[in-house]
Amino acid sequence: MSDQIKHECGIALVRLLKPLSYYHEKYGTWKYGLNKMYLLMEKQHNRGQDGAGICCVKSDLDPGNPYISRFRSVEPNPIKDVFDKVNKPLKKAKRHNFDINDPEWAENNFPFAGTLYLGHLRYGTFGKNSIDFTHPVMRQNNWKSRNLVLAGNFNLTNTDELFNVLLNLGQHPKAYTDTVTALEKVGHFLDEENQYLFRKYKNEGCGNNEISPLIEQNLDIQNILERASKDWDGGYAMAGLIGHGDAFVVRDPWGIRPAHYYADDEIVVVASERPVIQTVMDLQESDVQEIGPGEGLIVKKSGKISKEMIRVPHKRKSCSFERIYFSRGSDKAIYQERKQLGRLLTPVVLEAVDYDYENTVFSYIPNTAETAFYGLVEGVRHHLVDWKIDQIQQKNGALTDKDIKRILSFEPRVEKIAIKDVKLRTFIADDASRDDLVAHVYDVTYGVIQKDKDTLVIIDDSIVRGTTLKKSILKILDRLKPKKIIVVSSAPQIRYPDCYGIDMARLDKFIAFNAAIELLKDHGKESVIQQVYKKCKEQENLPKEEMVNYVREIYKQFTAEEVSAKIAELLKPEDCNAEIEIVYQSIENLHKACPNDLGDWYFTGNFPTPGGNRVVNGSFINYVEGKDARAY
Repeated sequence: MSDQIKHECGIALVRLLKPLSYYHEKYGTWKYGLNKMYLLMEKQHNRGQDGAGICCVKSDLDPGNPYISRFRSVEPNPIKDVFDKVNKPLKKAKRHNFDINDPEWAENNFPFAGTLYLGHLRYGTFGKNSIDFTHPVMRQNNWKSRNLVLAGNFNLTNTDELFNVLLNLGQHPKAYTDTVTALEKVGHFLDEENQYLFRKYKNEGCGNNEISPLIEQNLDIQNILERASKDWDGGYAMAGLIGHGDAFVVRDPWGIRPAHYYADDEIVVVASERPVIQTVMDLQESDVQEIGPGEGLIVKKSGKISKEMIRVPHKRKSCSFERIYFSRGSDKAIYQERKQLGRLLTPVVLEAVDYDYENTVFSYIPNTAETAFYGLVEGVRHHLVDWKIDQIQQKNGALTDKDIKRILSFEPRVEKIAIKDVKLRTFIADDASRDDLVAHVYDVTYGVIQKDKDTLVIIDDSIVRGTTLKKSILKILDRLKPKKIIVVSSAPQIRYPDCYGIDMARLDKFIAFNAAIELLKDHGKESVIQQVYKKCKEQENLPKEEMVNYVREIYKQFTAEEVSAKIAELLKPEDCNAEIEIVYQSIENLHKACPNDLGDWYFTGNFPTPGGNRVVNGSFINYVEGKDARAY
């Protein structure tokens, strides 16, 4: 993606099912679980650059010993910083000649020598980038079974409603965020479950010292999660640890946010992405299972593993952006889907170049568009077969061997044109400094384009704001002097805000929305803007379940092709000599390529939850009223 946007966070959970001595004997180190956690987090580095955190829960320590340890970081390299902190006591102990390789010593002396770990990688979409907003977050208590650690990949659209619920319960939340709201909601029902079991066993005549282990054994995690999540509106994959050793991961009923797991008799591993678990655990694709929409994976302290229904599954609306861009392309299914996205663009691209194979150069914007590019090139090669047959038939048998060899050996012109300067990219962190540096994010390959003759086709996986295209990519591509530049997006036009994880909350940041507004002005239809605004204001105070996405009426006035043409006009730099054309994927082809992940609300406005309509409604009101604010 040429535009920088922040997206879904990453979660990682490791539960060892054997004593540390078992792993020391079999794998040569008691750090087996901790090492797996490090790899799970590093392999999901793409899912978080604002912060990282890790928590360890120990079981069966004597009272008075700390059994929950946590480190978090918002440093530039947060994973390294976290694990440097984790390992610091080991380095100190080694200098004092302790046997740090002894699992018994480690279990009693090293805070992160445990059997239960929870890790998180953060991309902030709400709140400041501070340590307070970095997961895992904790709710502490002197009763082990009332301690709660939570980390997630989520955004809830109805934080205000949930916040008021907490107030009505008599709580005083310390912050107005969905993280605090979720933590306190789960924590409230965890407290209630503890209290219910305490009264139950007290009435049965049990002493206080007997009750605590009974509560730990019989805590009903499914019931807690059912009650806590019943009002959640949004996308979430939420992982939690209870202080005595229970663990869980729960997924939203629409399957918006991803979650996968692997379990055997030694270990349970959970991560956001399937290939991460495959790589870290050396597994086949079929070994890794998906936590289904509305399901909760529950691992009891005893080691019992179960999948339970937490909320009734709705129609699956898994985020298609995961397939297009966010998830690791090493996943078998995602790789094939990205190739198919490129392949399905072939007819419209060839039409755009007027089937002029000889004077067209195909390339891509690194790095995530590369797979779609392979699919596009495969599609072009397939069409070239018909072209070759036609060339041969036209000569009607009058071809020389040289002519035949030229025709049969003809291939599409494929070049690596744009080269990303990764070192420079790391410094572009905020909008204020972005404009000064964005023009230099990419370099280009000189000498492969025929001046004023070639058409350059360059594929990107999506076009969100178009900032980098206008201020960097199109400018440097124009230096190559092509006759025409066609930018191809393997995703459809992004028209609506996301409210389930991706940091795309404002309509005026989308080039497609700005193009539609400009078209309304060009055609004297500015009254549509006020009409839509009036409809949005009229339903502003309605329950979210009754709201309608009226912003669709902004786009209904024009075809997708008209919007694309206007986008090309808006994105063309003033000093650009080449003709510019923008080609987008169709919604139909998106669903053909990604048939199992139909979450397409940012393209179509079909939000899977009622809260989505409220967000798009609020976002449009903010736009018209000139408010620089998020809609959720």
